[in-house]
Amino acid sequence: MSVGILLITHNRIGFELLETARQTLGFCPVQTRVLDVAQDDDPDRLCEQGADLIRLLDGGDGVLLLTDCYGSTPGNIAAQLARNHRITVIAGVNLPMLLRIFNYPGLKLWELAEKARAGGKNGIMLMDTYRQARER
Repeated sequence: MSVGILLITHNRIGFELLETARQTLGFCPVQTRVLDVAQDDDPDRLCEQGADLIRLLDGGDGVLLLTDCYGSTPGNIAAQLARNHRITVIAGVNLPMLLRIFNYPGLKLWELAEKARAGGKNGIMLMDTYRQARER
């Protein structure tokens, strides 16, 4: 068994992140699904779809739910879903986070969540080449 991954994001952000990660690694070692949230979607219907996806993904080890923005509609849907299921939610999903998850598919839910958080945080770099050039 392994932890399932559900991305709940605005528009097609989750789909594009997942496709990019799959292309980068050449495979997807974790059962992963995406729930796209459009501006005119009904949040109650999306919660129902999310619950269905969670049931599909949870093989007994739980689901790591990744959302793009805390406090947004996708983030609020994630928070609502987490109340009724064994889920850990991380807001601020990015490609380094997803790649880190895919490199540690055998970890327990809380361990995978920490690897994901660290991968996402450490993947953010200030590349201020303009300032560096001025200082020379």
